[in-house]
Amino acid sequence: MPALNVPSPLGLLTVVEEAGAIVALDWNDAPDGVSGGLADNAPTTLLTEAARQLTAYFDGALTAFDLPLAPAGSAFRKRVWQAMADIPYGETRTYGDLARSAGSAARAVGGACGANPIPVILPCHRVVAANGGAGGYSGKGGLATKSALLDLENRDTRLF
Repeated sequence: MPALNVPSPLGLLTVVEEAGAIVALDWNDAPDGVSGGLADNAPTTLLTEAARQLTAYFDGALTAFDLPLAPAGSAFRKRVWQAMADIPYGETRTYGDLARSAGSAARAVGGACGANPIPVILPCHRVVAANGGAGGYSGKGGLATKSALLDLENRDTRLF
């Protein structure tokens, strides 16, 4: 599968494409400036566009991604991920909100958020606990990363 490393304020990200759609975004644990062997030497048009959009997002110039996505998962997880994708930039929803829209329980939504294969682009960082707390975040850096993403979107995260 073609992959491309994208520098970000959160570290090196690796975006993966399969069959014309983005299927994964991972934090690359390789040292700065080293690809870790995960990136394709000849990026596809889609990966180049994904890198452009991610860079624009981190620069504060993009509020909605427009990329074909194909995350692998159960029908339930795909419903939750679609509900996450519908959360507008700079806003949050609770696990309970997503549970109601997906016809499930908040704990199951938390599991789907934790299994999100395309974080940042599918914005699981916008899902918070009912009490206004952060909840969890499975991406590298955990809650510090979630807080940084929400801060980027101008959401007050001083409570985390």
